[in-house]
Amino acid sequence: MLPGSDVLTILNKRIGAKALQSALDPGNSFPGPVRNSGTPAWLKSVNMAGVNVRTIQSFWNVVKYALTLPQSQSAIHLLPIWEPGVVGSLYGMTSWRINREFFSPELAALVPALHSVEKQLKVAVNLLHALGKTVGMDVIPHTDRYSEIVLANPRFFEWLQRKGTRIADHSATLHEKVETTILNWLIRKGPAVPAMDFPEDPEMFFAPAFGEERRNLILFGRHEDFEGRNHRRTQVLDELFRQGFEPVPATMGPPYRGLEVDPRPEASVTDSEGRVWRDYRIIRPEFMSRVFGPLTRYRFYEPLNDNRDWQLDFSRPNREVWDYFCAKYAAIQAEYGFDFMRGDMSHVQMRPEGVPAGVDDFYDPHRAVRNHIRKKAPYFGYFAETFLAGPGVMAYGNEYDHLEASDADSTLGDLQSMAVGSARFMAAFSQYLDLSETRRFAPNFTLMTADKDDPRFDRFYLNGNEARFFTGLFLTDWPSYMGLGFEMRDIHRKPAPNEYYTKLYVFQISEGPKSTAGPYRWGGNKRLFNRLNRIRQLAEAIFAEIREEGTRWLIKPDPLAGCKVIAWTQQKHPRYLFVVNLDGAKRSEQVLVPRSAPGRIAGFRFSTHQKGDDAAPVVQNEYHWFIPPLKAGEGRCYELRAEG
Repeated sequence: MLPGSDVLTILNKRIGAKALQSALDPGNSFPGPVRNSGTPAWLKSVNMAGVNVRTIQSFWNVVKYALTLPQSQSAIHLLPIWEPGVVGSLYGMTSWRINREFFSPELAALVPALHSVEKQLKVAVNLLHALGKTVGMDVIPHTDRYSEIVLANPRFFEWLQRKGTRIADHSATLHEKVETTILNWLIRKGPAVPAMDFPEDPEMFFAPAFGEERRNLILFGRHEDFEGRNHRRTQVLDELFRQGFEPVPATMGPPYRGLEVDPRPEASVTDSEGRVWRDYRIIRPEFMSRVFGPLTRYRFYEPLNDNRDWQLDFSRPNREVWDYFCAKYAAIQAEYGFDFMRGDMSHVQMRPEGVPAGVDDFYDPHRAVRNHIRKKAPYFGYFAETFLAGPGVMAYGNEYDHLEASDADSTLGDLQSMAVGSARFMAAFSQYLDLSETRRFAPNFTLMTADKDDPRFDRFYLNGNEARFFTGLFLTDWPSYMGLGFEMRDIHRKPAPNEYYTKLYVFQISEGPKSTAGPYRWGGNKRLFNRLNRIRQLAEAIFAEIREEGTRWLIKPDPLAGCKVIAWTQQKHPRYLFVVNLDGAKRSEQVLVPRSAPGRIAGFRFSTHQKGDDAAPVVQNEYHWFIPPLKAGEGRCYELRAEG
C-alpha cells in the first residue's frame, strides 16, 4: 500500500486542494455522483467493486484501493462494517457500532481530527464520492444470536428454550420470560454505568419509550469500553444459557420453519467456558434448507397458533420491528451518505404460496428499507443478493417475481459460480440477457464476489478471466460486480493457503479448515493483472463515448453452447465492435458477425491477448464482418470507421 502522505498528494492532484480539505472534514457530507439522480436506475448499469474491508484492514485503505480502479468501475460495495459477534463473522453483527478493526492509525496521524473509526468512515465515503465513486452498505435482516441488539430488544426476535437435545418451548410469548431473566440479572449486577436509574418492570425497561441507547448504557456500558461491553454481554448470555433460552437461529431455503435439535454427537460444540452448544436442523428439509447457528433473524411477523407449528401469520407484521429496522438503516445512510444498499439474503421469501397478489409495505424488509430511505434520497438503489435459482429452490415461488415485488434494481446472479464458456455458463448468460430485457431488475455480470472467494471456486477461474472482465466492463447497459482480489487472483489447480482467499476473512477463525494466520495475501498473477490493466486503459479511453449508448447485440450468448463467441456494438451510434471468445480452452474459428453499420469498416483497436501488430485484418462484405480466429478467452475491440 502507498504511504498515506503520497495518497494525500495524489488526491490533491485528482480532486483539488479545496475538495480534499472539504472531504477530510467529517462534519461535511461530500455529495456523491448520483446525488441529483431522481431514480436509482443508474444501479442497473454500474460496474461495481466489492470490498471486504478486513482484507485491506481499514476504510482509509479502501480509498487507496479505489485509486487503482478506472472511472468505468464507479461503484464500491463495502461488506458489513459493524462490530462482529461469534467467530468474528462480518454478517453476524453484534451492535450498530462501526467495527473498530477498520480504524487506521496512519490516517489519524496524518489528520489528527480523524481519531475515531466513525469519523474515518465518513471521510472515506467523502473521498470516494470526490473520486466519482458511489458507495454501498449491506442491509442485513439478522444479527449475531446474542448481539447487543438482541439482548436489548428480546421482543424483536424469536426465542426457544432448549433442554438437552429437546426444544422444550418455542411459544410466541417466550421473549417475555427472556426479558424477565435479563432484568433480574441486571437488578442483581447493577447498571454498567453507575448511578443510572432504570425501571424494575420488564415491560417498562424494554419499551421503546425507555430508549435503546439508554438501555444499552445500563446493560453493557459506554461505547468506547469495548472490552467492558463484551464482558457484560457474555454475562447476560451465560445467564440465559443456564436457563436454556436461545434466539431461534436463522434459516435459508424452503421450508425455512420447523426446527429440531440435531442429536448427533458431532453436532455439538463445547466452548471455552464449558457451555455445550447444539446445532439445529430443519425437521422436513428440502434441497437448499440451511440453519445458520450463529445468526438470528428479526421477528418480522407474528406466528400462528402461538407458534405451535412454526408457521407465520403474514397478515400480522410486527410493526415495531419494521419501524426499528428501517429507521436504523436510514440513520446510517443519512450519517455516512451511502448511495445504495446490498440486501443480504435477498432470496428469502417465506410465503408458501409465493408472491401474494397484494404487495404491501410489509412484504419484504429490504424493500421496506429501500423505499423508506428513498423518501429523502430518491437516488438510493437496491442491489439484491440472489442467485436467480429456479422456482422453489432458495425461495418459495418464483425468485424473479420476488425480486420485482421487492423493488430490487439489480441482483447478483450466479455467473461467478460457473466456468466461463461452460454449458451452464452459456445457458445462464442467455437467461440473464432475457431477464434484463423482460424484467424490472437487472442481473449482474458477476466476475467474483468478495464473500465467496474460497477454494471451492478455484475451478471456475482456471481460465477465461480476461473474457469475464472485458465482457462485464463493456456491456454498458448491464451492471457488473468484481470482488477485490480478482485482478491478481492466482491460478489454483489445488487449494492455496487460506490467506489467499477473501471469503475466509469474512470470519476470524484461528483453528480448523477455515482458519487464517495473518493478513490477507494478494495473488501474484502479474500476467492477469497486466492484461486487466490494459483493458482498464482501453475503458478510460473510450468509455465516455459509449456509456449511455446501450447495447445492440450482433451475436447473443448461445444457450445451447454450440457457439461460444459473442459480439455487440452500440445501439444509438455504433462506434466500436466488441467480440469475445468465451471458450477458455479452445480458440475460435473465423467468426462472421452481422454487419450492423452500413458504410463502416471494422479496424482493429485492442485485444486482451495480442498486440496490434499481430492482428489480422477484418474482411467484410455486404452482410458480414469476417473476424479472424480468436484465442481461447480472448476479447477484441474494433473501431468502426467510415469506408474510404
